[in-house]
Amino acid sequence: MLSAWGVAITLILGSVPLKQAGGSCPSKCLCASDILSCSSLGLEQLPATLPTTAAILDFNHNQLSQLEEHSFAELPRLDTLQLAHNRLSRLARGTFQNASSLRHLDLSSNLFYVVEQHYFQELVGMEELLLFNNRITQVESRALAGLSNLHKAYLSHNLLTDFPFFSIQEHSHPLLSTLDLSSNRLPKLPLEDIWALPAAVQSGLFLHNNTLICDCSMYSLFHHWEQRGFASARDYHHEHTCLLYGERRASVRFFQHRRFFENCTLHIQQGLVGKKDNSLQAYVGDSITLECQTSLRGEQMRHVWVSPQREYIAPPGNNNSLRMHANGSLEIISAQVKDSGVYWCMALDHQRNETQEVNVTVVSRHVEYEPFNTGFTTLLGCVVSLVLVLMYLYLTPCRCWCRKQPPAPTTPSPANECSAQSSILTPTPPATTEGPGRKVSNNKHVVFREPVKEVQNGRLHIKPQALRHNAESVTSVFSDTPIVP
Repeated sequence: MLSAWGVAITLILGSVPLKQAGGSCPSKCLCASDILSCSSLGLEQLPATLPTTAAILDFNHNQLSQLEEHSFAELPRLDTLQLAHNRLSRLARGTFQNASSLRHLDLSSNLFYVVEQHYFQELVGMEELLLFNNRITQVESRALAGLSNLHKAYLSHNLLTDFPFFSIQEHSHPLLSTLDLSSNRLPKLPLEDIWALPAAVQSGLFLHNNTLICDCSMYSLFHHWEQRGFASARDYHHEHTCLLYGERRASVRFFQHRRFFENCTLHIQQGLVGKKDNSLQAYVGDSITLECQTSLRGEQMRHVWVSPQREYIAPPGNNNSLRMHANGSLEIISAQVKDSGVYWCMALDHQRNETQEVNVTVVSRHVEYEPFNTGFTTLLGCVVSLVLVLMYLYLTPCRCWCRKQPPAPTTPSPANECSAQSSILTPTPPATTEGPGRKVSNNKHVVFREPVKEVQNGRLHIKPQALRHNAESVTSVFSDTPIVP
């Protein structure tokens, strides 16, 4: 009986979200395991107490305008902090002190104007930073300097006119694969600093929908990205635009209006010293092993891969499709067409790091048939047509030998008639003997009989019944009844 009451009390208390182990659940908020959700409550400041077990805090769509110092110091498990769609314009010093476990920070859709260098200096483990859709006009040179584990940074849809690309280096940001600066107001680019960026960063550097002024050097950069198949140029092919002579009404697209850049000399950047470019091709279903070749040695060395989808791959792999071995090589267990692209391997130690690019192409396994030759088809048709014509000309039945004809008493012998009738089937006229009593038939393809001449009492007589009209003669060849004179 007591145990039944105990179960009932436990169920009742468990259904009321007022108390959580390790702290209180703020009023009107929802607490579920290690998640605290206080979104869309109209909050103007953070709750005084937060559950110490919280790993995900959701304060989206509120009216927060400031964050106090040590706001998240008592949250040792904090992993994700969502503060989008508030009214934050700056961060006080020490806001994220003792919050080094934070990996995902969303400050999008706020009112920030400047990203100061002290904002994120305590967040050494941060991997993803969202600052898009603010009013940012400046990012201080050291604002992202200490974020060595940063993978993705989104600063699109702001008012930036420049960006400190020189602060992004291979040794300072070895894992950075996405830097989104699209939809800003960048008029020019520091091309030397961008060429010096690691290839993995260039592949994920998004600069489309800016107010760039058309320039041959800039076109060369984007053309290089297009040739390399970088996602920044491939995924937003039509959005890379520039302004002719700085005029907003004269906007052209880099990859569609190439005639404006016909006289440009393309500069091909081979990449940083130490990079090695490899290409592999395989069929669907094959197992592919990508080697991470490096000159670094030591027990402290570690390997990291970045996929074409800008996905971070660490040992032992992910999704049962990619497997990472102890020597740093990456195995694609069953390759698919979607696995094609550029893979980046980074070998890291305490002092140096090296990057290698491997270009993988996966094609379908099918038999390619040689297309049928059109000329051969035409020739074959001509030969068949010629054979059919010859068959019609020479294999037409002759009525003389295939069917016995009744004798005609007043006509020439059947052999001569057959010979005369058969001549119609020949393409050339029959040969005749020239002489005083015969005429030569000149290019005639019909059969007729020459008039019979006789001499009686010293006079020449012509038998009228021996004459045949050409048409009547032709008809007699195809008639079943012989014509009797």
